[in-house]
Amino acid sequence: MQQAAHLIERAGFGGRPDEVARLAALSPEAAVASLVDYAAIDDGGLPSFEESGLWDPSLKDFPVSRPAATQLAEQTGSAMGVRVKPGGSRPLQPVTNRFFYWLRATALETRRLAFWWLDRMLRTPRPLEEKLTLFWHGHFATGEEKLRDYRKIALQLETLRRGASGSFADLLVAVSKDPAMLVYLDASQNVRGAPNENFGREVMELFTMGVGHYSEDDIREAARAFTGWGNDDLSFVFDRDKHDDGVKRFLGREGRFDGDDILAIILEQPQTGIYIATKLYRFFVREEVSPAFAERLGALLRDGNYAIAPFLRTLFLSEDFYCEASVGTHIKSPTELIVSTYRKLGLTALPGIPDPHTVGRTLGQVLLNPPTVAGWGEGRSWITPGLLFERANFAREVVFPNVIEFADPNNDPGAEIRRVNRNILEGMEITAATLEEGAALSSADGIRETFNTRYASLMGYQEALRRLKPIPRAAADFSLARMVGEAGASTAAEAVDALLHRLLRVPLAEAARSRLIATLTEELGTDRLAEADTYMEHGLRLVAHLIMSSPQYQLA
Repeated sequence: MQQAAHLIERAGFGGRPDEVARLAALSPEAAVASLVDYAAIDDGGLPSFEESGLWDPSLKDFPVSRPAATQLAEQTGSAMGVRVKPGGSRPLQPVTNRFFYWLRATALETRRLAFWWLDRMLRTPRPLEEKLTLFWHGHFATGEEKLRDYRKIALQLETLRRGASGSFADLLVAVSKDPAMLVYLDASQNVRGAPNENFGREVMELFTMGVGHYSEDDIREAARAFTGWGNDDLSFVFDRDKHDDGVKRFLGREGRFDGDDILAIILEQPQTGIYIATKLYRFFVREEVSPAFAERLGALLRDGNYAIAPFLRTLFLSEDFYCEASVGTHIKSPTELIVSTYRKLGLTALPGIPDPHTVGRTLGQVLLNPPTVAGWGEGRSWITPGLLFERANFAREVVFPNVIEFADPNNDPGAEIRRVNRNILEGMEITAATLEEGAALSSADGIRETFNTRYASLMGYQEALRRLKPIPRAAADFSLARMVGEAGASTAAEAVDALLHRLLRVPLAEAARSRLIATLTEELGTDRLAEADTYMEHGLRLVAHLIMSSPQYQLA
């Protein structure tokens, strides 16, 4: 049973006791196959992402900045499908409003996309598929803050999911030609005669080999080979006129290489197998990997033509995966914490209270918006004394949700926009309404303005919210009383043991267990559950909160 629980924690996001029991009843080979061979499992019941309808073709060539938007409008008479006013005040205001509309709209829609993905992690009958997609999202990291287009993020997410357990070689090529990656690493700026080294550097440093296994000359030559790669909205394009077709010298090879050639040469390097295999091992098994063992892992992956599923099958069936050093030593990422919490509580849909985006931001992982191209740190970087406290706050919000005072954070544009909105609603003129607090208004201020940025920010946010589909906002619906009853508990001690069994992979010390039993007994006024069956839910939730606040709960 413990091995099955460990397997579903690492190859998925944990599970209910009955799910663990079903896995434990299988042979090791069948249990692993039920997770690794997920393509055979029907997931047609999972809901698709429903877009809000915020985008239209006029936003295809979205300006890189507000100044770029207004400058384009001044030069051409329009931008983003909006014309400059022929007369009247603030002729560039409609264009500026449009710019801020899309900034707000795509950021909010990306939050909806992240919510949908978390919900999919919770519902899916293929947990390893989503676990691998999460791994690759952190590996091939791109983020909304630079992309400013939720459609490209959604497309990349599907690319990662489709290739999650297939060939790393195929996935590397697919992601390298993915519009999100091309935009994120400035492919459009990489042209013959003026190569941009961003992708050439990151494809080796972060995506394939790691630091120290290539030279600066290799980076420059790779950048030359990738010239001409770009995107037309959601499609990869190769512009031969921008491509440097000259001879390149790369990793000891020489030829008129293009980007595909560079990726093929990288995949031939033993270090690529070592780097990817070691990263997978650290994510699914444990942090410590000796150099000699890393070479063995790399050879296993490379000899299997970089196929991920057979590699993981070998890991999950190994004694090493179930040894003491591997079990209960993985610190859950914020995403793993959120999803595993709800899966263990038996939920079938993601609660909107507490807000998952806010929880993730507080705990240090905002899905679809990694802090850098390097993704997130793992392991101990997830835990500090302050973050452990915040994880306990998340646990409290799950078992005792503050539904009365909850306000949808998507509807909060920030203090500055709220201030401007109040001023406008009170009848103030736009310039006066948007001045800094305490600033004096010059009689010429309104005349000089061709647009007002603060007002545009307000108008953009209002239009985005008007068109945005709302995220479902409900608290988690579960009954701990039912759960301990199904476990056969009749005493406070048995109830605590049932909750510990359900929620923890690392056992509590006996003294801590005794304190939980005493807490529950005192709260119920009895140690007999039958005598407290009409009111014991609150006491059980107090105990669950204490368990979920423990250091042990952060481990998988």
